[in-house]
Amino acid sequence: MLPNGLRVVLSPDRSAPVIGVAVVYDVGIRSEPQGRTGFAHLFEHLMFQGSANLEKLAHFRHVQGAGGTFNGSTHLDYTDYFETAPSNALERMLFLEADRMRGPRLTEENLRNQIDVVKEEIRVNVLNRPYGGFPWLKLPPVMFDTFPNAHDGYGSFTDLEAATVDDAAEFFDRYYACGNATLSLSGDFDADSIRILIEKHFGDVPARPAPARPDFDEPDLTGERRESYVDALAPLPAVAAAWRVPNPIIRFEEYLPYVVLSEVLTDGDASRLVERLVLKDRSVTSVGGYLGFMGEPFEVRDPTALLLQAHLPPQGSADKVLASFDEELDRLANEGMSQGELARTQARMATHLLRDTDAVLGRALRMAVLELQRDNPVLLNDLPHLIAEVTEEQIREAAAALRPQRRASIEVVPGGAQQ
Repeated sequence: MLPNGLRVVLSPDRSAPVIGVAVVYDVGIRSEPQGRTGFAHLFEHLMFQGSANLEKLAHFRHVQGAGGTFNGSTHLDYTDYFETAPSNALERMLFLEADRMRGPRLTEENLRNQIDVVKEEIRVNVLNRPYGGFPWLKLPPVMFDTFPNAHDGYGSFTDLEAATVDDAAEFFDRYYACGNATLSLSGDFDADSIRILIEKHFGDVPARPAPARPDFDEPDLTGERRESYVDALAPLPAVAAAWRVPNPIIRFEEYLPYVVLSEVLTDGDASRLVERLVLKDRSVTSVGGYLGFMGEPFEVRDPTALLLQAHLPPQGSADKVLASFDEELDRLANEGMSQGELARTQARMATHLLRDTDAVLGRALRMAVLELQRDNPVLLNDLPHLIAEVTEEQIREAAAALRPQRRASIEVVPGGAQQ
């Protein structure tokens, strides 16, 4: 950690002349103020619009001119900014990230321009796309009651258009502090030399402490909640269900079986729900399961959920699909697993984890979030082993906890069904 509070994670890998750079801030959709839905994502866009030292689009030119790529993304509990580049451009990438950490260029022109960009993104990804926002935007307000957990993270046009430069400046001062960020580097560099460069570029960024993080917890459901909505563009029905799971940070050992359970249910043609609903009953055309509304099991805080979602054929019944979910969960809880079922699933999960972090950027991003949320970036190396230690009895207990009275679900009614 630097004296200004910036945490740093280093993962040298001299096998190829490539580096991944990630800066992750402990602010996301859940942090945005009421009346400013979509603000965390809007601010991510503003961080690419220049700084006191660089004009608009300069960041793009410097990265691409070095042969690199870049992007940023907003999540429920964090926002990340990242580059992949040849290793001889590492110092340039450090300069760029440190430069905007000191302060983006927050002007009325940049703000209005990016509001229009975000509104167009919403039109493309949600309003004008079949199943837009399903289920990650549609299911949280069914499951949750508090604004941080339930609101539309993409934002309403009204809230976006009401945003001001003062709002942006306040958001930056509050959340984009050194003490609220982690810098992670992976790839072709010397650990001793890189420390000198990090101190050179980030050491004089003004120190500001991390803000106190609110407790976003709220009570679990005590009765089933279910809603539906008409999607004018959807050609076929769909349904998604979610159940609360243990706190993924402070109750990690209890949480892990749910991560494995979602894969047991839906990962591959031999998984329980795919085999029954897609291949045998043909009551759905596809089914999937994952942890977290954005599918990030190891990069999310509490409260979160296990989700199952399915797309149905014409005249398909959401009631029957939900009933099938319940039946398979009951069967798993009561009868256990077939021979080799758990080991097969754990092997596939380990393969996916290793593949996702094989590239330098994937490793840098994952380690940055693990440091930010858990103070434990090396958990990345332990995850395959921890998953392999989950027992059948733990899976059965997790399945038994997913009861209908704890379930929230959302049904998509295709637009053609309107009369």
